[in-house]
Parts: sequence; C-alpha cells; structure tokens
Amino acid sequence: MSDLIALTLPDGSTRQVARGTTGADVAASIGPGLAKAAIAARVDGELVDLSRPIEADAQLALVTGRDEADALELARHDFAHVLAEAVQGLFPGTQITFGPSTDDGFYYDVAPPPSRGPFTEEDLPAIEDAMRAIIRADKPLRREVWSRQALIDRWAAQGEAFKAEWAAQLPDGEELSVYWSGTDWMDMCKGPHLPSTGRLDPAAFKLTRVSGAYWRGDQNNAMLSRIYGTGWLNKKQLDAHLLRLEEAAKRDHRKLGREMDLFHLEEVAHGSVFWHPRGFVIYRALEAYLRRRLDAAGYREVKTPQIMDARQWEQSGHWGKYRENMFVIPDEVPNTEDEGPVVSSDAQWMALKPMNCPAHVLIFRQGIKSYRDLPLRLAEMGCCHRNEPHGALHGLMRVRQFTQDDAHIFCREDQIVTEIAAFCDLLDAVYKDLGGFRYAIKLALRPEKRFGSDAMWDWSEQSMRDAVKATGRDNADWGWEELPGEGAFYAPKLEFHLTDAIGRTWQVGTIQTDTVLPERLDASFVGEDGNRHRPVMLHRAILGSYERFIGILIEHFAGWFPVWLAPVQAVVATIVSDADGYAEQVAATLAKAGIRVETDLRNEKINLKVREHSLQKAPYMLVVGRREAEEGTVALRSLNGGEQKIVPLAEAVALLVAEATPPDLQA
Repeated sequence: MSDLIALTLPDGSTRQVARGTTGADVAASIGPGLAKAAIAARVDGELVDLSRPIEADAQLALVTGRDEADALELARHDFAHVLAEAVQGLFPGTQITFGPSTDDGFYYDVAPPPSRGPFTEEDLPAIEDAMRAIIRADKPLRREVWSRQALIDRWAAQGEAFKAEWAAQLPDGEELSVYWSGTDWMDMCKGPHLPSTGRLDPAAFKLTRVSGAYWRGDQNNAMLSRIYGTGWLNKKQLDAHLLRLEEAAKRDHRKLGREMDLFHLEEVAHGSVFWHPRGFVIYRALEAYLRRRLDAAGYREVKTPQIMDARQWEQSGHWGKYRENMFVIPDEVPNTEDEGPVVSSDAQWMALKPMNCPAHVLIFRQGIKSYRDLPLRLAEMGCCHRNEPHGALHGLMRVRQFTQDDAHIFCREDQIVTEIAAFCDLLDAVYKDLGGFRYAIKLALRPEKRFGSDAMWDWSEQSMRDAVKATGRDNADWGWEELPGEGAFYAPKLEFHLTDAIGRTWQVGTIQTDTVLPERLDASFVGEDGNRHRPVMLHRAILGSYERFIGILIEHFAGWFPVWLAPVQAVVATIVSDADGYAEQVAATLAKAGIRVETDLRNEKINLKVREHSLQKAPYMLVVGRREAEEGTVALRSLNGGEQKIVPLAEAVALLVAEATPPDLQA
C-alpha cells in the first residue's frame, strides 16, 4: 500500500500527500490565510473535522466562514456543547443527554441535579456568562473513538445514567466517538466540530427560553429541562435575527386574532377554529376569490362525504400508511345504558377523511370516461381532519380540522406537462394577488418506503422536471432545488415555499403526479384505441389550507390586510354629535357601493377613535363634523400611516370601491 494518496481540490488540481494528512495540513500548505480561515473540510462530500486524517484518495474541499450553511451548522452544534459544559460547570450533578442544532440555533436537554428543581429562565444570564468564558478560553475540540464498554463505564462512573443508556443501545458496529473540550470536559457525539471553542463569536448567541422535555420523547420517561438558544456567526447576524423575532412577535396571528376579534381556539375542540364574524369575512373573501380563479381555469367544483368506510381507506392505501393520523368512529348506535362499553367489539369502523383524493376517484369512476373527457379538473373546498398530537398544535398554523383548497386533475400521460405548467402559472398569479409573495420551487423525490415501480417514479419525476422547465422556472431565480427522499409515498411532488414580509418561509402549494391511486381504486378511461387506460392523477393545492394560509396572511400583513380582504374596510367616525345623521348617510352610501363599513358615533375624542380603530386594523376612517355635513365632504384618513385629506363623498366612495375590488376583478 502506497504511503501517498491523491487529494483533488475544487479547482480540479490534485495534490499527492502522505496518508493521514488532515484538512488543516492541506490548508497550511496552501497559505497562512487559508489555514486561519478554514474551520472544517468536506471529504468526498462528507463534512468532517479539520483535524480528521484522510486515509485514501478523495475529493477535498476546505470549509470557511464564507460557506455559511456549513459554518452555521458547525457553530450551532458547538454552541450546544458549550451550553452543556457551562451548565455542568455551574451546577455540579447535572446530567447531560442530547444537544442538536436547529434551524436558527440549538438546544440541550439536561437533567437538573437532585438538589434543585428544573432550570428556569432566571438561570440563563449566568449560563450565558459561563458559555462566554469557555469560548474565550479557546479550548481545543478533539475527537476520540472509544469502545462501547469503555464509554458505558465512563458514563456510569460519572453518574451520567442517560448517556450510559444511550451508549448501550447504539447499533452494533457503529463507531462511538467523543469530543473533548480542552482536557476537562467530554461529550459523546458524531461531530464534526470547529477546531476550538475560540472559533465561536461570544457575542453571536443568546439563550432564549427553557421548557420541559421527556427523555427520548417518551412521556413515561424522566422529565428534563430543555434550554434553547439562537446562534450565529457574528453579532450582526444575531441582532438581525432578534429583530426578526421581535417583529414576528408583533405579527403573531394568535395575538392579532384576539385583538382584531377574528377567531379563537379552546380545549372543547382541540385544533379546530372558532371563526368570529370578522374573521369569517376574510375566509369568505378568500374563498370567493379562489373560486373565481378556479372557474376561469376550467375546474369543476364537487363536494364529497366527510366520513367513509375504513375499507375504502384500506383499498386506497391510507389505512396502512396514514392510520395513526386519522380519526376513526364506529358505524353503530352507541350503547345508551349507564353500564357497559359505549361501543361493542362488533362495530364496523369508519374514518373522518384526512384528505379528499379517494373520494374524487370515486366521482371520476361514475360513468364511462373517454380520452376526450380529459383533462377533468375536480376541485373541492374540502373539510378534513387529521389527528395531530396536542403538543404539535399551533394556532391556525397546525390544526386538526382544516379546509383544503383541494383539486385533482385526471389526465392522459401526454397532458401532464401542459397541466403542471398551467398549474404553476395559476399559482403564480394567485400568490402575486394575495401579497406579492416571492417563492421557491422544490421537487421532492421518491421516499424509501413507497408504492409503485422504479420505472413509474423515474417517469413521474422527469415529467415534473419537464413541466417546470416548460415554464422557465427550473433555475436559481425561482429557488429550484431537488429534495431526495421527501416525496409522498405514492408520488413525487412539487413544493412551493413562500417567503413572507419578514423573510420566513412557508411550504404551502403543492402538485403531485400519481399513478398509484388510480390503479388501487380501479379508475380508467377509454382511449383513442378503444381500450381501457389508467388516468394520471395530479393532486394539487395552492393555499394548502384556508386556516394556515389566513394565519400566514395575518402575519405577512401584520393585520393590515389589503382593502379587499379587510374585515372592516372603512369606519365613519364623528367629531361632534351634530354630524351623527350625516355619518349614517355616509355609511349607507358606502354600504350600497359594497363597502364593509361601521360607524363610530360615540361621544369620544377623535384621537381615541383613531387609536382604537387602528388597533382593529381598519384601512380607512372617514371623519365627519358640521363642516363636512354642510359641504357633503369627508376627511379621509388612512389608518396605516397615511395622511388625512378632505374630499367630496363621491370621490371617497370611488377610491374605496377601487381598492376594495378583488385583484382578479380589476380592469
């Protein structure tokens, strides 16, 4: 075996180096600047420590802070370890468990020592100070490989029962690595890590909160303290993130939902929304808009049952793949006696639908379909139920009962590219109308567990690529990306990820190419050759669900909806009671023109009225007094930061009507 290996660098050049050379060695041989900047290496695509020996020919790329995604992942992972070390240093007897990085930071689950209760947010400042001391100490982070028994013995000797349990249960043959922070603290971890704690910016993190968490997520296990933090590469990034969090808190749809009297949720109906009159105005306006868009695009609306026999869900495949997320109910009259079970063991089972697709196939199967009937686009504002865990529910964003803007397109294979391209154009128009959203397009590819042949998946995935290419959106300008393993069990899917006003992303729209369900439910059409053929079924949604999308809109607009969606579009307010009659006339004129209007005739100062209706996010206030009543004018004021101007009533009505016209109906 040669003592030399070949390392191929990103520029295509090759270096002959000694076996066991590290990424740090290569960086130093290139120059002192790179040696200082390098923080990790990629060896044949795998991210590894800079000090990891390379034992065979490989592709090598050195990672620096400019490789932001990798740098953030490493920094957040290291912040988590520094957090655990700091907690154990401050509170001897604390046991450590797991500490992963997250999308914007990190957390670590720890078991407080018996001498104290759970950690609280009052402990965070002291922990932060201890973390900064560890970072400033610039402790080397060094990897070692241990035998299983040696590691179990070490953890047991230190009283680390959780770590000992985890080490004992890792798969046989798995390499067990640990990382030392200096020479006095160690954690079990796969890595990789930065070369030392000093590579972290001590001003680039903040501990944010503490919550309870069960060991390994099982409520039968011990309760731990989970300490959360956010971590970045520098203070500028941290400050920008904290500003986003502050802005997000102001925009929280749950807070604004209460203030604007839009909806509420309560435990009598976990995960189901109680829409108040004002909130349901938004819902209905959005629904009417989308119906017009669908009608214009050639969709035909249907309505399907809320409950179907479990055998139907078995045939579709959902019973086996999705049953834990379904609500099941017995098909029998419950026992009315006080004693005995409510449901007998002989009950047949039915289920509330978690999705609409099997019912749409049953509609397609009614009557003989010809190739001339395709594409057939069936749409449904379908109410669905999914048995989400209580702890996962979150306002309008994660619910149990929701209404999808669902549709299924039954088409021939030669129509797929055209139909997907048309859907992309429709979705683009809707997103522009609803907020000028930017969005990225992702193709989620076949998962490990799936229905259908590899040939079917090859064809389905390529059809989606071809359709996006036909629209000119398969490029970086549209955030085009392929996501291996993230497709549905029956089909690949295009995902559309919105970016809102403060930079958050939301995956809402989707379209999926499915040949499995038509086969399982025996859907067919008569082709031009006179034989029966299976249609391709395109599952698609633009909003995803009305509940979640309205939550996104509330936060995107911070409650200041465009006039056409606003629950109350104008408030007519009086300065003096002498103008009450004129205010009623103004309101009647606006209502007749189709404006959603309220009056405020209270004997209060106008500044108070402005402030209160601003909190309610009414777009416009029309202020009237004696002079306006005499001249037939109004003082028109935008409550979202605009100036007040005196205009004739007719002009004010025309302006409001124009702004209240939905975008698809504007000339």
